[in-house]
Amino acid sequence: MNFFNNNVQPDKAGLPRWKRVLDVSLILLALPVLIPLILVIVAIIRIVSKGSILFQQERVGFLGGKFMCLKFRTMFVGADTVSHQGHLHHLINSDAPMMKMDSHGDSRIILFGRWLRSSGLDELPQLINVLRGEMSLVGPRPCLPYESEKYLPWQKERFNAMPGLTGLWQVNGKNRTTFVKMMQLDIQYARNKGLWLDLGIILKTIPALMVQIWDTHQEKKSLSRTAKTVLQAHHNQ
Repeated sequence: MNFFNNNVQPDKAGLPRWKRVLDVSLILLALPVLIPLILVIVAIIRIVSKGSILFQQERVGFLGGKFMCLKFRTMFVGADTVSHQGHLHHLINSDAPMMKMDSHGDSRIILFGRWLRSSGLDELPQLINVLRGEMSLVGPRPCLPYESEKYLPWQKERFNAMPGLTGLWQVNGKNRTTFVKMMQLDIQYARNKGLWLDLGIILKTIPALMVQIWDTHQEKKSLSRTAKTVLQAHHNQ
């Protein structure tokens, strides 16, 4: 795998110099903490599931360009994507909160996979995408090609910003918001991106992740209570 894309020139790829410097500097500063954490995650995935550690998926980036986005694999090898497309179609065409499929249970997820996803740790390999100049630390989440095909013309303005690991949407409700609200926040960032906005979003990311982890925990407890209620009702029949 080529970790560094030598063809990317930050000043010509829509990534301002200050943004590139900020991205690389923060990654280098965080390496002493990130390396042990990454090794632990690699060991967990290797123990609980057969297959590759990393998952590569084509995503849509800056100005609609395509690139291979990296993640830690949290699903069983060969898991289908048809159900995800149906779920996404529902979110785009409704006012429903942007909840992930696994928030209500997903048999495709490996052991500890749900925790990796709710904490955002599954996205750590995207730091490689950042170093390659395909992503930034801050920006709209890179979408899937079949998702971009459903965008309305005004929604495509989100591609005017480099995709990121975290962003304005993530620190303003994320899974509690609707698809349209996500688009509005992404476009707001694309129009107003700057150093202080990026720093503010980065500082708010950890608290936002804590809320996301708490929400996932509460949903798991709710599902457990529902399952117990159903079993009890069946037993009493």
